[in-house]
Amino acid sequence: MTDKTNAEHAEKMRQLQAEHRAKMKERRKADRGLLAVYTGEGKGKSSSALGVILRALGWGHDVAMVQYIKGTWKTGEKQFFETFEDLITIKRMGEGFTWDTQDRERDIAAAESAWQTSLEFMRGGDYDLVVLDELNISLRYEYLAVSEVIEGLATRHPRTTVIVTGRDAPEPLIEAADLVTEMKNVKHPFDAGIKAMRGFDF
Repeated sequence: MTDKTNAEHAEKMRQLQAEHRAKMKERRKADRGLLAVYTGEGKGKSSSALGVILRALGWGHDVAMVQYIKGTWKTGEKQFFETFEDLITIKRMGEGFTWDTQDRERDIAAAESAWQTSLEFMRGGDYDLVVLDELNISLRYEYLAVSEVIEGLATRHPRTTVIVTGRDAPEPLIEAADLVTEMKNVKHPFDAGIKAMRGFDF
């Protein structure tokens, strides 16, 4: 690398740094917890929420998670947090996919129970982060009313940030959110005939 190339690079980086610092001066700290939605057809929605949980725990934050679909499933995260039960409050309130239960009334009852627990966690002021895993699935199948959920999310404690996961997030939820990330499915091993892998998919 020539001295000229290095100098040009250094100058470019200085300009980028100055632009970034100027943007940061215009920003302000959040005065309340945020609402984030991870949705889309691609893999990684719950995994991303688990990553934020790890980050929050690293800062000593109080964290809770309500799982709307996963219940008795044996997953890596379930086994990990059972080993460190004092790290996080988890309520696994799902009974599996709707094709497992094949009972709409039972699915609705499970979703309503999970939602009441979610409201307690969000409103109580005890948690910095609450993850509502696969809540969007309950909304997609109309186990819960979207309007009721939007209203409930708006009543969260100022301290509490909420993450909602699951594909097919309804438009009103997207509009209410501070952050929305859509996972796009570009390539998936399942499409090539490969089953879900322990430690990677669950």
